[in-house]
Order: sequence, then structure tokens, then C-alpha cells
Amino acid sequence: MPVEKWNAKWGHPGLTRRTALQAGAIGLLGLGTNHLAPLRAANPAGNLKARSVIYIFLSGGLSQHDSFDPKPLASDTIRGEFHPIETRTPGLQICEHLPLLAQRSHLWSVVRSLTHPSNDHSAGHHIMMTGRSQVPIGFNPSKPQNIDHPSLASIATAVTPSRNNLPPAVVLPDKLVHNSGRVLPGQFGGVMGSKYDPWFIEASAFASDSYGAFPGYEFDHQHRKFKGRASFEMPSLTLPEGFGTKRLDGRLALLSHIDEQRRDWDRHAEAQQFDRHRQAALSLLTDVQVRKAFDMQQAPPEALERYGRNSFGWSLLMARQLVEAGVNLIQVNLGNNESWDTHGNAFANLKNSLLPPMDKSVSALLDDLNESGLLEDTLIVMAGEFGRTPRISHLPQFYKTSGRDHWGAVQSVLFAGGGTKGGVIVGSSDKTGGYPATSPQTPENMAATIYNSLGLPDTTAWFDQTQRPHHIYNGEPISGLL
Repeated sequence: MPVEKWNAKWGHPGLTRRTALQAGAIGLLGLGTNHLAPLRAANPAGNLKARSVIYIFLSGGLSQHDSFDPKPLASDTIRGEFHPIETRTPGLQICEHLPLLAQRSHLWSVVRSLTHPSNDHSAGHHIMMTGRSQVPIGFNPSKPQNIDHPSLASIATAVTPSRNNLPPAVVLPDKLVHNSGRVLPGQFGGVMGSKYDPWFIEASAFASDSYGAFPGYEFDHQHRKFKGRASFEMPSLTLPEGFGTKRLDGRLALLSHIDEQRRDWDRHAEAQQFDRHRQAALSLLTDVQVRKAFDMQQAPPEALERYGRNSFGWSLLMARQLVEAGVNLIQVNLGNNESWDTHGNAFANLKNSLLPPMDKSVSALLDDLNESGLLEDTLIVMAGEFGRTPRISHLPQFYKTSGRDHWGAVQSVLFAGGGTKGGVIVGSSDKTGGYPATSPQTPENMAATIYNSLGLPDTTAWFDQTQRPHHIYNGEPISGLL
């Protein structure tokens, strides 16, 4: 399989003999040619200021009424069971079960008017993870395809430079998979090809019948995981899926064979170039600071308590450490199996299992980045695939109590840092929270805000094998945030 070198703005795919030889060396290390991107020497945006984005994805769809856009004056069939509370921002009320975020509203803003046309989970995931309001012709809701639009993480992989030998984009704590076995489309490279899939750090074993942030249990040091049916496991520091830490010594032992063959490779490639790629691979696997970014058991106990000892807390703490380590875009899936899909038992699940751990972990992330000076250059975006219906409904054949259904027409999206303002409300929904009333925003505008925060110019494009440019901006950054 050819190894392509992509240029974010000017270049096009190409293969050199030297690259091919380096690919062979990488293969001996067990990394595989499809993972050359994190080690590539080409720096398509080398003059950019180092910036990062943390995209918090709430799979299932967060209810705007029961989070960032309460409607206390609406009828009881719309406003729900929760009460609004004041925040530090005059005129901004949010749900009573988000008290920590209310205290920190000067650090974040909310767009209450993001809209797209789909109420379907699969299409909604694709739309909100790619920043494209329309799914491609031939879209399959049951599986990812190579005609899908590339995910935001895949675009970051292609057009932002690798820093500190780390992949430009990471998704954690696992892929988004429905309990039916359906892998949700929109998470991958799509038309760009699988070589631009982001690096998935699969660290969480979710239980299909549970909601929310799964707690940690006693840590099993021998097997490097928490005991229990639903847990957050320590990920192995490897690029390919399934490459466990126990095999690391064996892989590194291959270096002796590489050294034996080095004289042969030197005939075809400069030794300095080979050294650089080998060192990059080893750095990613063995560097103490890099490993620290992934190992939650080495985190200070106070940090674990502050973020929360659960999958939400560990995931956002890991994201914060990856920002410091040099990853450009980290997508954090807070909940799998569409955990935020609150058709029924909505208020109990939100109150007990979803909103409190989200409130605690996101607030800790804001504090951490703000106190360390990283928030200015780190954009936080939190959204789901859609919002929820204004009217509360009940499906007694499935649920004991009521909830809300899918609703793409409007949702609330949180933004913080990365050059955006804090304490701002952009747009509004109508009196029932069903449709945008002012300043409607699109997923394309959300994506443009992310690209702008990464420092990417609006001319940025990736090139396919026919050298056709695909410009990444399909909307405008949300002006009210900047």
C-alpha cells in the first residue's frame, strides 16, 4: 500500500524510495504504514502557534431544556422537573444540576441556537462529528463507509502538524458503538481514507445497560485495569489497535535486527533520516512524559478527586494531559451506547448519573486549563448529535417514567477558551425551546470555529489522489464568540 504525504495547503500525495524504506522500518517496529501520519516529517502548518481543541461529545443528545436553555415559564409538559439557577453571568440561567459550571460561567459561553435537519442518531452523529449538515449520497446509518465526510479529528490529523511525536488527533475513551453492534459513522477518515482515522485510545469497557459515568473499582495492577463489569482501563501506549504493553519488550527487541540491517538501508536512505523516524517511534512508545499523559494511576490523587473517579473524570483528565503533551485535537466521548438518549426515565438519569459527573469533570477541566495558562490556547466544545424535543413524552412499554425524543432543530453547545469569549450567550431558542429564534448557527459554523481556534487559515484544504483540493471551511466562525 503506498504511503502518501499530504500537504494541508500546497502539496499532493507522493511516494519516494526513501519513504518506502522508512515505512518498512516502521513496520518492523510493529506500527504499520497506516500509522505513519503521527511520525511524518512533513509539517504542513509548521508556522502555526501551538493550539489544541477538546471536543466533548455527548452521544445520545443532551436535552437543551434540562441543561443550558431552561424554559421555566413554559408549561409543565415542556419545562420538565428541574429548576433553573443563576450563574455568574447576568441573565444566564442553567439547570440546577450544573452548579459548578454555573459558578464558572465567566470561563465559558453557550450557543443556544445550533440547528441541523436530522433527528436520526446515525445521521446526527455524522453531522456533528464532521461539521457537515448533510450526509453524503449513499450514506449508511448502520456502518461507516469510505464515502462519509471525514471527521473533525481526521481533518486535524491531515492538516495540523504532529507535535512531540504524538498523533495530531486522538479520540478517547473508546469508539462510539451502539449496543446493537452498530459502529456509528462520522468518526473516521471517510473519503480521506482510513490512514487518516484518528488514534482511538480504547480505555473504557462500557456496559450496554447503564447510563452515565461508570465508577472505578479496585485497581488490578497485574492486568492494568479496574475490576468490575464497567470500568476505565489503562490504555496501552501503542499505535495499532490490540498491541498490548506486554508485547513492548518484544517489539523493542526487534531494534537489534533493525541495527543489523541498517548497513543495507544506509545504501538507500540517509542514516540521519532513518534515525529520526526510529527515534520518533521509540519516543512515542517509551518517553516518560508521553506515558505520563496516558496513565491515570500516576495522576495526583487530588486531581482524580477533582475530576471525579469515573469514566467522565478520567477521560477529561487524560485530555488535559494530552493537551500539555502536544496533541492538537482530542475528542472525548462522555458516555457510549448513546448514554444521553433520554427517551424515558430522563430526569432520574440526568439527575443521578449524567449531569453531576459532567458538571464536575468539565468544571475541573476549565479550572485546570485556566490556572495553568493553557485555556487561552485550548478550545473546549461540548455538544451531542442533536437536542431533545420540547414536549415531554412517555413510552410506558419501555420506560417507567417520561423523557424527551430526538430533536435536530435546536441544541445548546458550550464553548470555552481557545480565543473565544467567556460569559456570552449566542443566539436563542423560541419560547418552547424547539427552534432557533435568533442567530441560528450550523455545524459548519461550529467546525469553522474549531479550525479558526487551531489557527488554520480559511484557505486550508486537503488534496485527494487526483490532486483535487477539498477546502475544510464550509461555514464561518461564530462571530459572537470571538
